[in-house]
Formats: sequence, C-alpha cells, structure tokens
Amino acid sequence: MSTQAQPRFAPLPTEQSESESDVGAAGYKFRLVSYNILAQVYVKSAIFPHSPSACLKWKSRSKAVLTELKSFDADLMCIQELDEYDTFYKKNMENSGYSSIYIQRSGDKRDGCGIFYKPKSAELVQKESIHYNDLVEKYAPTDHVDNVSSNNSSPEEETNAKTDNNKRGDLNDPRVRLKRDCVGLLAAFKLNDPCDHILIVANTHIYWDPELIDVKLAQAKYLLSRVSQFEKLVSNKFNCKPSVIIAGDFNSTPGDKLLVVGGPKAISPVLMMLFMLLLRAPIGERDFDFMINVYNYLVSANLESTDEAPINLRSLYAANGGEPEFTNYTPGFTGTLDYIFLSDGSSIKPTSLLRLPRGDAADVQGGLPNFQHPSDHLPIGADFLVVNI
Repeated sequence: MSTQAQPRFAPLPTEQSESESDVGAAGYKFRLVSYNILAQVYVKSAIFPHSPSACLKWKSRSKAVLTELKSFDADLMCIQELDEYDTFYKKNMENSGYSSIYIQRSGDKRDGCGIFYKPKSAELVQKESIHYNDLVEKYAPTDHVDNVSSNNSSPEEETNAKTDNNKRGDLNDPRVRLKRDCVGLLAAFKLNDPCDHILIVANTHIYWDPELIDVKLAQAKYLLSRVSQFEKLVSNKFNCKPSVIIAGDFNSTPGDKLLVVGGPKAISPVLMMLFMLLLRAPIGERDFDFMINVYNYLVSANLESTDEAPINLRSLYAANGGEPEFTNYTPGFTGTLDYIFLSDGSSIKPTSLLRLPRGDAADVQGGLPNFQHPSDHLPIGADFLVVNI
C-alpha cells in the first residue's frame, strides 16, 4: 500500500514594491483550504472501477480523509460533499482543535457543505445558509412548488449510470429544472490579529450537469448576490471593510460562462442564459413567463448596473501563475472544477499556494481516488498575509 500524499505549500514571489508599512497586524498570517472530499454515499465500486476496492471502504477512507484534513494545518477549511458530519467528522475535528458549521443539502441528500475553523485563529461572528432551491420559489410559478420532487441522483450516479429523465423529472418545467438541492454557507470571521480584521468566507457546491448551464448560471448569480448582501450586513454591523473569499466546487472548467459572470470582458451571462432558454422547446406560456422572470433576475439582482457583478473577484490560482492542470482526475473526466476567489481591494494577500500534482505524476496515475488521494478531487488552498490597504 502506497503512502498517502502530503500537502505542499509553495511560496509565491514577493513583490519588489512591498514595504514594511504595507504589512499589517504584525505580519499576521492564516491558511485556508478548499476541498471536495467525495461523500461516502457516492462511493461505489461500480462508479469508481479504476480505484482499488480497499481504498473505497468507509473504514479506510474516513481515516485517510481525516488524516489529510489534519495534514493541511489550515486555520479555515471549506469542505464540499461532506457527509457523516454528525457521526464522524464533527467530533474528530473538534478533537483536533476545530469548530465547525454545516449545512446539509435539501431533499433526501445526505451530503452538504461545511466550514471547519480554529477558534484560536478566527472567531465566528456571523453566518447564513444558502439554499439554491430558493430560486424555485422566487423565479418560478408558485403553484404546486412544494409538490415538485427533488433530483435524487448523485452526480456520480447521473454521470456514470445516465439516469433517465423519469428520475430527474420534466426539465421543461422550471420548477423541476431549478430544484437541484444545492447549498452553500456564508460566514464572517474576526481574525485573531491585533487589528481584528473581518474575513467573509463563502463555501459552495454548484450543480454539476453541463447540460444545465442556465441553472448553474442562476446559482452563481444568486451566490454573488447573497455574498454582496452579506458583505453589506457585516460591514454595517461591525463598521469595517471585510475581505471576501469564495471557495468551492463550481463544476465548471476555466473559460466556462459560469466563471466569467461579471468579468470585464465576459460575454453577457444574461444573454447566454436567455439564449439557452429560448433554444428549449416546447415553450409554453408558463415557460415563457419563467424565462422573463429569470432574465429580470439576472439583469437586476438588486444591482444598479444590469450586468455588473455584485462583487469584483479574481481567481487565486489564475492570478498567481494559472489555474491547476486539474482538480478532478478520473478516467472519465479530468479537469479543473474547484476554485478560490478573492475580492479586489481586500486586506489579505496570498503568500503561498497549495501545489497540485501534474498529470504525469505517479500518485494520480490511473485516476482518483486511490491510496494516495482519498477523493476524486484534489484540495486547493493558500497562506494569506493581512496587509494594510
């Protein structure tokens, strides 16, 4: 049995222009990691036939994931596909000095999103949950919404087993289309530095299906809107300008329309959404009303500008050498799906990045998960320095 891989944080080049006066809070540093750990409920040999069966069993996987989480020595961790939270992870992480918050997916889903944090490094001062199913009630007809069945198949089951449309429901019905049971977390932390800097952390898992790009765009837009509202709430409550980090599994590769929402040179996501909706037939009166509702939502979203992102963001890895070659590695798909975004003009600066293996590395050959990596995803992260802006 091979040895489990160890995380490697590589320092970033320091800017020549950076002076001692730029460094605040006596050079206070913290580490954040984002990781889709692959929920055990989705782990089946039929879905991962390339993986050694021994590394898929819960007894060994749980220990491997827990060991990996501890090895990061992170102050904050954004975890996706987190199941067995109450029965395993919460207590074991508490024993390692972490507190946590968690939201389970809607419907009968057993996984969710969690944020683990060290109380000695950060104090949780505000939190909110994100339920993307709220889009159903807000932008689809309200009659019989409660009777719409959930999408009950896991991403892995739908990807590999090609679940039929009877299980997924009628995707021409906007109430079914938007009800994907996806969730996210918003949390504000007061860093334990002399300046008590406030950091907002958003953790999310966007819906997976590439055929439902309109749903993914709607979720991304809703996420940005909620982050913007949360930032205003925190700013007013604590009389501060918080830094913002958005992390998670966005189920989109670099260049996807989802990742250029609000980008300065992006094709309008509003027009993309409307175009894709108009391509779908048949379009009844109810569907047309839905399209208008979605369009109005995307162009307004409580913003003064019709197509401006609620908050200006940059990708952590893209801004520091480029996105990883991949964050998800299986024989059926290899690509980058996981990201960390930082708000422009924030008071934090990355000083090192968690490096990922390349495609020719021995520890990823054959695909994930394996004995070196207990998930089909790889973790991403960075060390940050609090600076004066």
